[in-house]
Amino acid sequence: MNGRRSRSPDPDVPLSGTVRVDPRTKRLTSRLQAGDVAVIDHADLDQVSANALVACRPAAVVNAAASTTGAYPNMGPQILLDAGIPLLDAAGPEVMSLEEGSHATVVGDQVRVDGVVVAEATRLTADMVAQSRERARDNLSEQIEAFSHNTMEYVRAERELLLDGIGIPELRTDFTGRYALVVVRGYHYKEDLQTLRPFLREARPVLIGVDGGADALLEMGHRPDLVVGDMDSVSDAALTSGAELVVHAYRDGRAPGLERVEALGVTDAVVLPAPGTSEDIAMLIADELGAELIVAVGSHATLVEFLDKGRQGMASTFLTRLRVGSKLVDAKGVSLLYRSRVPAVSLVWLVLAGLLALLVALAVTPGGRALLGVLAVRWDDVWAWIEGLF
Repeated sequence: MNGRRSRSPDPDVPLSGTVRVDPRTKRLTSRLQAGDVAVIDHADLDQVSANALVACRPAAVVNAAASTTGAYPNMGPQILLDAGIPLLDAAGPEVMSLEEGSHATVVGDQVRVDGVVVAEATRLTADMVAQSRERARDNLSEQIEAFSHNTMEYVRAERELLLDGIGIPELRTDFTGRYALVVVRGYHYKEDLQTLRPFLREARPVLIGVDGGADALLEMGHRPDLVVGDMDSVSDAALTSGAELVVHAYRDGRAPGLERVEALGVTDAVVLPAPGTSEDIAMLIADELGAELIVAVGSHATLVEFLDKGRQGMASTFLTRLRVGSKLVDAKGVSLLYRSRVPAVSLVWLVLAGLLALLVALAVTPGGRALLGVLAVRWDDVWAWIEGLF
């Protein structure tokens, strides 16, 4: 976001586009095109999902659920409105039955297909969103209390994570004594990756892409060493890039993403049943396999970011950070402290190479040879003067 507000379209002006429907927003954005009508079912629309929708530039977003339930002051609706994208809220579950690829028109609070009203919703305004966020702030104390309770329950259920780790299988990627960069397609990941260019060039860390984070690395011109996740929001290009794949599975061993990986011809993927989120698993892998430092890009750190993940995700993330301890550093801290260093020896060689190139250029031209001859005579005079002093 550039901080500038876009002007909201006139609600009476029809907006038409191809319907794209998916209950999972991150899966929808992988096929959403500019001018489409995005139909989602996303209660408490979070910042990451909203930014992904904005990047696709849809004509409008229709949410079957409430974009802000009042549980906490989520930023998603405000981000869409600031980008000038209309948001029709609480359209009801029936809107999810719209046919993918059909043509829909949004006018005011209505969604129409072939002139027939198929859904009515609340078209959010900036004032409505601001009031909802203000009311949601009053509920933060309840959310913090619920988070604390949920975390304690999670610690009791998964205490072996703190004591024994998650049992990392043998991987071919070597972490011993190296830095690890864990990239999540989350908050400000593009900006963080840009600022980390000197660090990537000089430290050469192990590159771990968490689902779509692998594509973020490819976009920067870096091939990930490891891709971790349930493989539902990562491209085929990333999965077949040569990176080692770790498919995050449920505790009972079910791994829905494995079928997709094997269909692409990747037969050596590692299945890892473990609690928590894929982001957590990536950090635990780096920690248990001997990484000296773990740099997190796009990860969750603030209270609102934790709340965006949901209570279960918050608890596992909190527990993971207890486990990895002082090894974990946020990318913003690295970019502020890290400076690209040019060794003095390299500077000396650079100056010498420049002087050599200048001498060669002078030697191959008549004017240059004449200038070198004059300089040689002057040098003889200077040397004779120095000898005369002694």
